[in-house]
Amino acid sequence: MASSPSSAPGLFPLLVAVIVILQLQSYETEAGGLALPLRTRKLQSLSIPQPLNKLRFHRNVSLTVTLAVGTPPQNVTMVLDTGSELSWLLCDNGSLSKFRPTASSSYTPIPCSSPTCKSQTRDLPNLSTCDSATHNCHVSLSYADASTAEGTLVSDLFLVGSQPARRTAFGCMSSAYSAAAGDTTAAGMLGMNRGALSFIAQTNTPRFSYCISDRDAGVLLLGTANLLHLNYTPLVQISLPLPYFDRVAYSVQLETIRVGAKTLPIPKSVLLPDHTGAGQTMVDSGTQFSFLLGQAYEILKDEFLRQTKGVLTPEPGYVFQGAFDMCFRATDVAAAAAVRRIPAVVLGFQGAEVAVDGERLLYHVEGERRGNNEGVWCFTFGNSDLVPMEAYVIGHHHQQNVWVEYDLQNNRVGFAPVRCDLASRKLGVML
Repeated sequence: MASSPSSAPGLFPLLVAVIVILQLQSYETEAGGLALPLRTRKLQSLSIPQPLNKLRFHRNVSLTVTLAVGTPPQNVTMVLDTGSELSWLLCDNGSLSKFRPTASSSYTPIPCSSPTCKSQTRDLPNLSTCDSATHNCHVSLSYADASTAEGTLVSDLFLVGSQPARRTAFGCMSSAYSAAAGDTTAAGMLGMNRGALSFIAQTNTPRFSYCISDRDAGVLLLGTANLLHLNYTPLVQISLPLPYFDRVAYSVQLETIRVGAKTLPIPKSVLLPDHTGAGQTMVDSGTQFSFLLGQAYEILKDEFLRQTKGVLTPEPGYVFQGAFDMCFRATDVAAAAAVRRIPAVVLGFQGAEVAVDGERLLYHVEGERRGNNEGVWCFTFGNSDLVPMEAYVIGHHHQQNVWVEYDLQNNRVGFAPVRCDLASRKLGVML
């Protein structure tokens, strides 16, 4: 979700929407970047289906951003996903919460003869089919629950701030995914990886960054801001096609894991992608928590349990969402005291590190109660082998209060610890 820090003179709100659609404000920085509010929302997994290479949960907390699409502009709330390529919107001409194609004069279905329809990308590995009745490009995406999202490959104008509207290809999906009562739904997915059909590639955005606040609101910055000093780590690039290596993901090299002051004795080979590509480390805003391959996870689990003995009471046998098997029981008061005493987990990369501490290490499982008014709290690193998924993933929960920059020009990712609410204020974004 940078040039000299901006004092934000002359910043103008662009559009305002209410109720389910988030307030849409954008602010230009002095360096030419564009800042937008970034929200954390709890979504039902079926409302935003997870692609086959993504982890699927019963409930998922996602990052959402609101953009304006079409002519006249329609405000749509989309999940920000650096792990996906093709952006898509749920389309329904009769719904105010979804994109309405007939209400946009600039909406254009992409014909079967278009090179875009014939292209083969990460999200569209097979050639798209042709609708025999309309001769428009038909897309079908498969998901982890064996369902599919189907629709038409189309293009329309995406308006972001005061920048000229950009015609962008995306999927206009007719498949319906309903959320449970009380959940906030999103109208689609904003694909932000390095693939040819991603929003970033189509809009020629060489750099973007975000800061995820632990207070619900954060900021997404398209462009540069030079807000603070970042430590960069290079993207891992493998040109040879490998079955388990995602070449358009933001893949970095995890080198060390530290618990408190102790560096874990994880063999280097365990942290490197193998000959099949399994074992890459991806920075992914579309996944909530973080995941380690089994061998590294078990070493981390043993050390964390050793260092928290007497601080946390284990809850053996309980597994959260099928991958989080290190859980504890505690009252709210005891848990609040424990998070001040537990050691940080530090992920070390070449040239950079990300520290995960305090409340970001323990997740309170709603609805799970034990005797003596105790709740269940689970460690927020999961075991990839239990999903299964052949990768290390750094999810957005562990990116809270970290400025994360994706620098496509220089093939690197930057990190810096920061209070996201203060950083947003410095940019002039009123959250």
